[in-house]
Amino acid sequence: METVMEEKRRVGEAAAAYIEEGMTVGLGTGSTVYFTIHKLAQLIKEKGLVVQTVSTSKQTTTLATSLGILVRDLNEVAHVDLTIDGCDEFDSALCGIKGGGGALLFEKIVAKASDKNIWVGDSSKAVSQLGEFPLPVEVLPFGFKHTLKKFQEAELNPVLRLTSDGKTYYTDSGNFIVDLHLKKINDPKALSSWLNAIPGVIENGLFIDVADKVIFIKDNIVKEVNR
Repeated sequence: METVMEEKRRVGEAAAAYIEEGMTVGLGTGSTVYFTIHKLAQLIKEKGLVVQTVSTSKQTTTLATSLGILVRDLNEVAHVDLTIDGCDEFDSALCGIKGGGGALLFEKIVAKASDKNIWVGDSSKAVSQLGEFPLPVEVLPFGFKHTLKKFQEAELNPVLRLTSDGKTYYTDSGNFIVDLHLKKINDPKALSSWLNAIPGVIENGLFIDVADKVIFIKDNIVKEVNR
């Protein structure tokens, strides 16, 4: 039986095979894309692959640059050919929940600027219905208690995200994350629209009609599904 980290390595490296010469590549954030980034660095060093990248977080930028990968500001590129990112859950329609790592806003911006999006995930990520994983929502610090109240009134079980030492978690853009403990989401599109209409909400972690392909593990085999 493979460990979760071994599954992540297999799918993360498999996704790197879709990176081609001359591409502008969006690099996602998280423990699975970590292996994609390392594989990309290997291809650059050993095969002479020439690419440029854009990053979805400070964490990813630090990792990529430390490995010798060229990272450009998103404003400096005309478009992104391919983005490879992780996911926390995905369903049969390839709708997903993302943002467990706190980078959902930048991830969604880069994804929408990309011609193609590939998600990578271990065997736990495929679900029949979204919602078991808490849904992250990025909110402004200003008046956030009133935003929380809206979530509470709708019985969405909101929890303000904290760091491991009990301090308020801040995103790279200086906002808070509220995790909604929903258990199941019956209508992802409707929920996403409702959340984003609340003043104080910046973006939510529902990614709908974004992923073109998901590479994941099922029965110890690397599988691919396309939208």
